[in-house]
Formats: sequence, C-alpha cells, structure tokens
Amino acid sequence: MPGPRLNRRDALVGLAAAGTVLAVGAGGLAEASGWLNTRRLTSSRFADRFEQVYGRHNGFRRNHAKGLAATGTFTSNGAGAELSKASVFAPGTVPVTARFSLGGTVPDAADQPGAVRGLGLMFQLPNGEQWRTAMINLPVFPDSTPQGFFDRLLAGKPDPATGEPVPSVMKAFLAEHPETAAAMKIIKASPPSSGFADSTFHGLNAFIATNRAGVSVPVRWAAVPMDAPGAASPGGRDYLFDDLVDRMHRGPVSWRLVLTVADPGDPTHDATLPWPPERRTVDAGVITLDAVLTEAAGNARDVNFDPMVLPDGLRPSDDPLPPARSAVYARSFERRTREPKSPSEVDVEKVNGDH
Repeated sequence: MPGPRLNRRDALVGLAAAGTVLAVGAGGLAEASGWLNTRRLTSSRFADRFEQVYGRHNGFRRNHAKGLAATGTFTSNGAGAELSKASVFAPGTVPVTARFSLGGTVPDAADQPGAVRGLGLMFQLPNGEQWRTAMINLPVFPDSTPQGFFDRLLAGKPDPATGEPVPSVMKAFLAEHPETAAAMKIIKASPPSSGFADSTFHGLNAFIATNRAGVSVPVRWAAVPMDAPGAASPGGRDYLFDDLVDRMHRGPVSWRLVLTVADPGDPTHDATLPWPPERRTVDAGVITLDAVLTEAAGNARDVNFDPMVLPDGLRPSDDPLPPARSAVYARSFERRTREPKSPSEVDVEKVNGDH
C-alpha cells in the first residue's frame, strides 16, 4: 500500500525570514552552542539545501522569499503578566513591524491555496528591548529536529515532470521519520483558511515564561484572527497578497495574541506534538496591523524574525529548532545582503493604493 506523501503545501513548510546584523550574532552563538549534530549540520549546509531544492534567487531570503511588509501595534491587556514579566505583557501599546510571507525560496511563485503562510512580528519594547517571532499557519511543525527538517527538504524536492515530490523518496523518508508522518496527519486534518487575514498563525515552539514572582511555565503562542472567515478565491498569480492588500485598504486587520500554558509532562522539546486542546490559555492582547508596505529597503525586508530575540521574561525551552533557525537565518542574511535583488513579485502599485 503506498505510503503518505507530501503535497505542495507540505513541501513549502519552513523557516520564516532571514536576518539582520543582530541576528548574525545570535545565529553564531546558536551554532556554537551545540545544535549541530555529529553529521556536522551547519547553517551553511542548511542554506545550501534550500538553494539545492528550490534554486538560488539572489537578494531574497532562502525561505519564505515571497512577502509583504506591514506595520501596526500590539495593545496588551495586562493578562499576560500573570505568566511573564516581559514588558510586552504590561498594559499598554507598543509598535510592531510585521511581514506576511509564503513558504519556499521562489520569490515569484504563484500563490496556492495550500501554500504555507507566515507571519513574522517584531515588537519594539521599552528600554530598547525587542521580541521577535516567526509563526506559520500550521498547527504543528513537521519535524522535531533540525536534521529531520534538513533531510525532508531533499526528500520533498519536486520532480520537474510532476511538480510534486517523488512518492518513493518521500515514502522512504516518512518510514524513517514516524514523527513527521504523524504531524502530517494533523496538518492535513486542519485545512487552511481562505487568506492571510483570517489565518491563525502558530508559534509552534515552546518557550519558558517567568513572572515577577519567579514562577516559570512553558508556553506556546498563536495569533488568532479577529476577522470572520473570508472568501479569497484563487485567481491571479498573487491572489493571496492582493486579497490582503485589498482587505487592509478597507481598514486595520487584527489578531488576538493567545498564550497556551503547558501542564506538567507536556512536551516542550518536540514541535511535532500538539498540546491537548483543553490546556489553559491566556488572551494577552490584540495585534493590529494598519498599513502594508513594499519590501523596499528599510521596511520588514531587512528585519530578522529570529525566535531567539526574546525580552526578559521569556527564554528558550529544550526545543532544538529555535537555535537552529537563528543560525540559518543569520547565514541567509549574510548571503542575501551581498547579492543584487530584483523587485519583489507582489504588486507595488496595489500596495501603494493605485487600484
């Protein structure tokens, strides 16, 4: 009986944006601190693998290359302070820089309903702190380790004749990685919404939140849309982005920032494993994005949504993926900033309001 196989949506799962100078330092530390295994999986090899599978596209991120910048705010209601002393959870409003994206390294790929959607956020906090997070619209991540993700990229390389992964190659990979096969079942049972504005974006990885009393708990977070389900219809090459631009021209788009609290024994080291749906959640406030921008220099184009950039009150757990992502983002930034870059695919005239 044929084994499960990845479709285009599965194959485009991935890391979010790539880095800044700050990220180069964080990524170097992550690489030196031991996420590499005995097979010497380095950030350079990881960046090479993206190029091997999807081709090299100078000046663009090695994954989530197609994107659109945005700006807005986060208004905290103060409830998150129960879990974390991070200043982002104190009552008040802080600026946010954001980036919407699609998984994959092809910057002019046609939008597809099942393409993995990303939302990167950078919160500008008091006293110069930042919190950066990269989320995707999947309920779990397909891989539990950097090595698994690295190997899956090659196994999922599209066959030029079909545009899909070679079934026998993917079958062999999934046989060796039952955790990925199980995660794919969860992902396929959670069909995507119609567009960006009505997507739930999941942080997926566990982090440790510490409050002012010194109590620490593992948390995961998600951005839950306040828009009603939309009706973006596949049509133009950039229909997902066009729909987002049209929606934001009608007014701001908002998401609730929801923190999920682990119970003792819930896995913190493996992003393929969901926490039970009955776990306690805390609604920490509202993310509101009110302007979309091109990826010209100075916008979110140059922001690294590095998951290791955390405010005091949040720290990494034992999940091996965030430090690996930090290192790969830094390597991607190092490469793309030395390369010429062509204009982004997303319609600049529409972004600027010329309909």
